Amino acid sequence: MIRLLCLVAVLVLACAAPAAAHNVSAGADLRIAQTIAGMEVTVVVKGTTRVPGPLRIGVIAFEPVTGPPIELAVRSVEDGRTVTGVARPAVRDPQYTALRVERTGPHELTLRAGNEVAVVPFRVLVERGSGAEFLIYGGFFVAGLLLVGGLLTGALARPGRAMAVSGGAAVGVTVAVMAMVFEPMLPAGPPDGAAPVVTSQAGGRPFVQGRVRTVPARPTPGEEFTVRVDLVDGSTGRPVDDLAVHHEALAHVVVTSEDGRFFRHVHPLRTAPGRLEVRLRADRPGAYLTHVELEREDSGGQLLAGRFAIGGEADADSSATDGDGATSDAARAGIADGADDATADVDGGATPDGRDPTAPPRTQPAVPVAGQPTTVELDTTGSVRPWLGMSGHLIVRSQDGDFLGHVHEMGPGNPRLRFTFSFPEPGRYLAWAQYALADRIVTLPFTVDVAEAAR
Repeated sequence: MIRLLCLVAVLVLACAAPAAAHNVSAGADLRIAQTIAGMEVTVVVKGTTRVPGPLRIGVIAFEPVTGPPIELAVRSVEDGRTVTGVARPAVRDPQYTALRVERTGPHELTLRAGNEVAVVPFRVLVERGSGAEFLIYGGFFVAGLLLVGGLLTGALARPGRAMAVSGGAAVGVTVAVMAMVFEPMLPAGPPDGAAPVVTSQAGGRPFVQGRVRTVPARPTPGEEFTVRVDLVDGSTGRPVDDLAVHHEALAHVVVTSEDGRFFRHVHPLRTAPGRLEVRLRADRPGAYLTHVELEREDSGGQLLAGRFAIGGEADADSSATDGDGATSDAARAGIADGADDATADVDGGATPDGRDPTAPPRTQPAVPVAGQPTTVELDTTGSVRPWLGMSGHLIVRSQDGDFLGHVHEMGPGNPRLRFTFSFPEPGRYLAWAQYALADRIVTLPFTVDVAEAAR
């Protein structure tokens, strides 16, 4: 009996699938931020428990939307079967559209809004039963049959056989109980529809080679243009199409003017394998910087950078600097006259408890020191809701644009946001704090002067 039980335990452990670092759990919602048709939205694909069955898709907006709904199409990559529907973005309580899927595995979600189209790859996953479940239910089933058989055998005056059958029933119960005890300790196997496990080279996949450019190459002020990011694997020359969703987006694109008065934090559309695009518009001529945060599966986070110019000469008054190059007090507070999207998007006036949400963020220490943690704190203007999976975002750029940092508020963010950031070098930094309210995304710009560490 002891040998049999040990053999069962070994088989349970041997049949379990190995754990993987980046397994996607079945039943979890997939959330992907998209900047499409001028809207900042999050597309939510609800986890499903059965296939064939309904796949529910909704679109969460971060400002009131009055335009037409977004057209949806879900296509199975394996057999090409396509189902279509529509979803209307909503700032609260989005309505979910149910599209029937027939199989698990790789799919593509196509979004159409206005004249923009995005194609988002994803997988339909359904949890599969484990080997332990088979042992549990099988053990109890066999035990039940043997117990009934033992009773019948005993009734027929065959006690020896009844004891043997009862012993078999005890073995079945023991196997089932052991499976129940060991099941929580076993790594979960991959769900139905998961990507096949590929043995990658030592150290994971290489970083991507990225090219960041605009279409047209030199936009004019007030003209809509496209920021295009082409991603290529340097070892194969093929487009990179295996980006991991991180912080609810395939990529985060930050576009700023050189003087910091234009700011956009947007989420590009996948328009082709290895190609991301987002449409923008800037009214002021001058130099602009683009930073792209992304993560390749089995590779890690990466930051790509590029520069472009909005045609014409920059206005002499467009720079928010004094004659000596120092940022003016008005610009440091984020309220310079004529400032573009970096203008503080907050309501005026103090809150009932005396907080002033229009005040620039506070730092502790008051003068940050390079290489040492700094706390950045600001008051919010209302109840904060999650955006990109976080309560708040802090984006920091060096004045020359060679450095970009991005950290988050990990707490609830009400009524105050707190960030911890270590500035790498002394000097002046441009910064933008962002958080989402019920009907808009608030952006608060400010600057920070960082002192050199004492020697």
